[in-house]
Amino acid sequence: MFVNNKISEGVFHICVNDRRKSLFENLWPLPNGVAYNCYLINDEKTALIDTVESGSDLDFIQKIELSLGDKELDYLVINHMEPDHSGSIKDVVKRWKDVKIVGNKQTYKILAGYLGSLPNLIEIKDGEELSLGSHNLKFILTPWLHWPETMMTYETTKELLFSGDAFGSYGTLDGGVFDDEVRVEYYLDEMRRYYTNIVGKYSNMVQKALVKLNGISVSHICPVHGLIWRKNPAQILALYDKWSSHESDDAVVVIYASMYGHTESMADHIARSISLKGVKDIRVYDVSKTHVSYLISEVWRCKGVVLGSCAYNTEMHPNMEHLCTELTHYGVKNKKLAIFGSYSWNGGGVRNLLKFAEAVKWDSVCEPIDILGRPTMDKLAEVAVMAQSMADAIKK
Repeated sequence: MFVNNKISEGVFHICVNDRRKSLFENLWPLPNGVAYNCYLINDEKTALIDTVESGSDLDFIQKIELSLGDKELDYLVINHMEPDHSGSIKDVVKRWKDVKIVGNKQTYKILAGYLGSLPNLIEIKDGEELSLGSHNLKFILTPWLHWPETMMTYETTKELLFSGDAFGSYGTLDGGVFDDEVRVEYYLDEMRRYYTNIVGKYSNMVQKALVKLNGISVSHICPVHGLIWRKNPAQILALYDKWSSHESDDAVVVIYASMYGHTESMADHIARSISLKGVKDIRVYDVSKTHVSYLISEVWRCKGVVLGSCAYNTEMHPNMEHLCTELTHYGVKNKKLAIFGSYSWNGGGVRNLLKFAEAVKWDSVCEPIDILGRPTMDKLAEVAVMAQSMADAIKK
């Protein structure tokens, strides 16, 4: 059994590491699994903040009992109704029949859809508080981060922020639970991929949530996935501000779709040419080999984006089309764009990438390059202009 972790006097972290699940939301790869976090406050009154996915831990109720001691569970606070956090509500209510369920108006709409009518509901509004004794809970509504009912719970005496899905990450907690117990750098890429895949579409709502948190002193940030931040909570707050503001690194990502190697050859030539212009942070990806979740994350990170596609039935390659659809859907902003491609008998890749460029409204740094057949050196002469234009845009 993973022993419950003490956060502060009377406050415990209950963790379930899920290494069996291969896809988050049956969509996003989990090569390092995922952790489900919830929290128990044991005071004059007791409160459980969120639960875990149903069936992810057969000892979940026993873990709650371990931190409760001989007390009953008085409150269940629901920050987020997504089933990986609400999936064990039924088990909790079955064990503690008189538990009061704390949520907002939107919470109960979803709860009723999942579990039907439940008794003992306490509806709270933004800024309302609930005293547990020496601990005091203040509720901060953060709608559309990333569901309509999402909220955060702030414990005012110890300055603990129970943040729901915000500030979370993919990946299990492998021994270390707090940010000062691990190499945070190890988690950063998966934090960004989690943000861009799950929360990024609602970046404007993230900014609104950050405004609400501005001026609140926070000693710990306690999300429902990933690390608990106690040494440097300002670090994850700053990253969310950066990502939700669409700020980018001075980097270039080159993503291509190629059937027979011609467009791939162009991608490598373009990447090398940009490097020779002084850009040091460049990544190249085959859209057919790398899952779109990683590509979205890299595009979010990089200021410069170079997209290339072969022609495929007079369209762009289907995997590139999928990526472009996702980037449009997520509303990624503030990128410097260059487009290239190749074709054998009729165009389509570049022509349709230009339609994407028009829709996404990024800043195109140069004219596209579209090559018939094999990309010989004479046909690649225009790459020098593309490389210089992208390098200038990155350094500007």
